Amino acid sequence: MEKKLLIISSDITGHGHKSITESLCEKVQTQEVKIFVVDGFALGKRLLLKIGQSYGPITRNSENLWKMIWKLSAMKPHLVDTFIESLIRDNFLKLLKEIQPDIILSVHPNFNGSILNILEKQNINIPFFTLIADLVNIFPLWADKRAKYIISPTFEAQNKCIEFGIPDEKIKVSGFPVRSRFFPKNYNQRKFYNKGQSLTCLIMSGGEGVGNMKKIAENLLNHFDCKVKIVSGKNMKLKTKLEMSLKAKYGDRVEIYGFTQNIQDLMLTSDIAFTRGSPNVMFEAIATNTPLIITGALPGQEEHNPTFAENFNLGVVCKNPKEIKYTITDLLENEGKKLNDMIISQRNFINTNAAEDILQFILEVGEPYHEDAKEILS
Repeated sequence: MEKKLLIISSDITGHGHKSITESLCEKVQTQEVKIFVVDGFALGKRLLLKIGQSYGPITRNSENLWKMIWKLSAMKPHLVDTFIESLIRDNFLKLLKEIQPDIILSVHPNFNGSILNILEKQNINIPFFTLIADLVNIFPLWADKRAKYIISPTFEAQNKCIEFGIPDEKIKVSGFPVRSRFFPKNYNQRKFYNKGQSLTCLIMSGGEGVGNMKKIAENLLNHFDCKVKIVSGKNMKLKTKLEMSLKAKYGDRVEIYGFTQNIQDLMLTSDIAFTRGSPNVMFEAIATNTPLIITGALPGQEEHNPTFAENFNLGVVCKNPKEIKYTITDLLENEGKKLNDMIISQRNFINTNAAEDILQFILEVGEPYHEDAKEILS
């Protein structure tokens, strides 16, 4: 019997939540399920939409402000839950009556406790799952004991959930879900580095386009036989600035892109990817088996991701553009041993079936809501 799965996601707070949602939706052909996706911020109308839309400008222009917002919200998560509950309640209940889902999955921390509050107060017994979109330093809003299960991409995030008081038996460790197009047909197709070969380097910084892309590119182009591809994301002002400053000096050695739907092709044709510690971008690079150099991370949810990557030899950290020369030289020494070891580590680490495993788990353990809940929603 086909089940209805309602996913609460977001299109406006970075690109990671949307990508995770897409990775799950791709697997519907292998499961008996109909998926409905809603942007949680849209449920709150104008005020909540404005709050969600502020994420990009804040993270681009003021990391310190974002750090303050993150820390303050983490101190009183129940206040955030109550505030969002008040904004989305009417539209969420209307949505439930329209869809009458069998299962609800949230992939955004702002809509876990808020939705669970609504379900609890209305005595609506629909199985609720949380899928954590971060790796290590997770937001307290991810950890609500009332969820049927919390699905964690890493053991590190699982441990954090336990610190927040979530019983171990309510946490499922899954791996990080990545869209299928990032996995090459032959996952071992990545060629190992050979001494003396020219490099193709990809510089990214997540969907919002932040970071010292210009300085990184200049240090690469000035010191190595390489080509550089830069993805500025949604930040068109940055794209224009990079084109004006780099194309005139370096010509065809530089390619500059805005937001692109084919980022997997750029990764697959690159030898090294430079990115901040965005979990989504990091794991898409790992899926394409592209060695990582992590150039920084947003405070709060991303700050421990660079160390996570180094611990599993998925990438190395280089926060200072002036150190790029030494970082690359170190990776290429001894006929590229460290670079090639990283390629092997990524192959051994990634769960290529994470998205399918997650969807299958939700459908298997998500019991349909009770008849009294159906009556409430009818």
